[in-house]
Amino acid sequence: MSQDIPNPLTPQDSLVAVMVAISASDENIRTAELVKIQSAVNNLPIFADYDLDRLKTVSQTVFDLFEQEDGLTALFGLIRESLPERLFETAYALACDVAAADGSLAESELRLLEEIRYELEIDRLHAAAIERGARARHMI
Repeated sequence: MSQDIPNPLTPQDSLVAVMVAISASDENIRTAELVKIQSAVNNLPIFADYDLDRLKTVSQTVFDLFEQEDGLTALFGLIRESLPERLFETAYALACDVAAADGSLAESELRLLEEIRYELEIDRLHAAAIERGARARHMI
């Protein structure tokens, strides 16, 4: 794991990590997904004071964790440790938006979304509404 990330991550770092993780889950980070991440960081109020230089560091941490056997478990541990519960649905919504950004969902993305729902204890009905909103925003 990258030594540049203090533990715990900031809440904003955790949101970035979730977005990067869903993008990297199919081992093919698409331009549309990167644009969606950049747009979220540049435009959402939660990122108003976020240091953009941390994007690369957080992304590298996610990539490093994905190379480890229990990396996903470690990633969720970091996220749960630093992300307030009030932002769990925000994290899921951002993950859904990034996953839908390229117009298709790979099986690996669907599995990771399911894992995010489980790890962040997103209510199934709330998750369905978030997913429907993401689908509606990214219709072609």
